[in-house]
Amino acid sequence: MLFTTIDKLDNRIWPMAKKLYEQSFPKEGRKPDGIIAGMFGKMPCFLHTLADEGTVEAMALSGLTGGGRILLIDYIAVSEHRRGEGIGSKLIKAITEWAGQEKRLDGLLIEVESERTPANERRIRFWERNGFTITDYEHPYIWVPEPYRAMYKQLNSEEGWLGDRSGKRLFRYITAFHEKAYSKK
Repeated sequence: MLFTTIDKLDNRIWPMAKKLYEQSFPKEGRKPDGIIAGMFGKMPCFLHTLADEGTVEAMALSGLTGGGRILLIDYIAVSEHRRGEGIGSKLIKAITEWAGQEKRLDGLLIEVESERTPANERRIRFWERNGFTITDYEHPYIWVPEPYRAMYKQLNSEEGWLGDRSGKRLFRYITAFHEKAYSKK
């Protein structure tokens, strides 16, 4: 499988990744096209893909936060017919290596729904299997009904970027990313 990371939405890879993104997330659960395009225009964002014989089988949207030292993985999707094959973990491994070795970032950050449902528990276990640690703090959003929790993966040996590792602190980075994504500037 071929791993690719781009920092602009091009006409070659993005349409295939977008199709997978739209199939994986309901309309109310994904960012509108204009917001995604705007993110890539106003902040450091990335589209990561794994392709097999020219077909995008997994994709992730991410962006820098925390002073440009932390990569927030905003969305990840795996082709429905390839789920259960370890492709999502391969994508996370490739992103981790890219972020740590090429970009020399301090860590990775994600947010997960904290409501205890079988689907949410499976997602949390996926991230834990891929080296992420979940925090206890449940963050309430005003625009979605369910609370979220932060999960992180340290990439360097320094503790500075995590500080006390509190979910509340990590949500400052997550919130800053979302505020910039949805801002008009």
